Amino acid sequence: MTETDLVPVFDGHNDTLLRLHQSKDADVEKLFIEGTSGGHIDLPRAKKGGFAGGMFAIFPPPLEKSKRSAVPPAPSDTEPLPPELPRADALASTIAMASILFRLERASALTVCRSAGDVRNAMAEGSIAAVFHIEGVEAIDPELTMLDVLHAAGLRSLGIVWSRPNAFGHGVPFRFPSTPDTGPGLTDAGKALVKACNQLGIMVDLSHLNEKGFRDVAEISDAPLVATHSNVHAICGHSRNLTDWQLGAIRESGGMVGLNFATGFLREDGRMNADTSLDIMVRHVDSLLQALGEDGVGLGSDFDGAMIPAVIGDVTGLPKLLDAFAERGFGRALIEKIAYRNWISMLEKTIG
Repeated sequence: MTETDLVPVFDGHNDTLLRLHQSKDADVEKLFIEGTSGGHIDLPRAKKGGFAGGMFAIFPPPLEKSKRSAVPPAPSDTEPLPPELPRADALASTIAMASILFRLERASALTVCRSAGDVRNAMAEGSIAAVFHIEGVEAIDPELTMLDVLHAAGLRSLGIVWSRPNAFGHGVPFRFPSTPDTGPGLTDAGKALVKACNQLGIMVDLSHLNEKGFRDVAEISDAPLVATHSNVHAICGHSRNLTDWQLGAIRESGGMVGLNFATGFLREDGRMNADTSLDIMVRHVDSLLQALGEDGVGLGSDFDGAMIPAVIGDVTGLPKLLDAFAERGFGRALIEKIAYRNWISMLEKTIG
């Protein structure tokens, strides 16, 4: 038994609801509770890996999978943005995935948490603490009427964009090498959305947002700046990763960043390659700690939404990463901060 065996993990981002939605299985509760052979997260594996909860993302997927609708297979510095998604289609898939989240709660597979206190209570009771998160708000109308409905249903965190444009702003394309300075800033509707989220107690996630949009949020928001699943641009020069000035703005606001496990955002060559070591993950965390301090770093795996290192494999591999932190010389207190304490503190500051 290692020092990190008993450390729970609260994770900044997963796409498990999308995987369950796309499975087309009528009994997704059974699929999640009894376990599956594919994907990264289900209940048996979560318990084995010490996965205590996280932001459960609802991501409206592209209508048709094509070479221009998802992550490119090889690095490109000219990759265009995927096309916009019609609101009606985004709304249908968003509601369908929200339904799955609440069905899982009714089946006692997890607890939907609307505050940091709810997260603590769920973890204490041994239930997966799930925060209702949306990645790409195409389902929300520019007048923000749907935002009120989703907030009442439990929405507590949202990423304004995925890597495509919408009525509120522009995401970054999947370009490597590239800076995140790839397009215009937030629209007037996007700026209104940020202010509304501050008022409602919805955390705004900066992952996938381009540089000008990031600057707009930093100027408008009165909450800490948060990127739930992003890495260090100085190590991996992908448009999805955070530059030095972005990290500085996050630190100045008292915000935080969750380490993304997607190999194309970890590796110096920008490739999606499962043969990726724990060392590069630790290197990104080291750099984030230097930029943000011990209270500004967490995990944001992107489980069920990306190719992750084979050495991690799925949620059962989380203890291996925590052990790698211990081998790097991180003490128990720091490991606990990265694993779960920092996220709970950030939720206290942003959603209450």
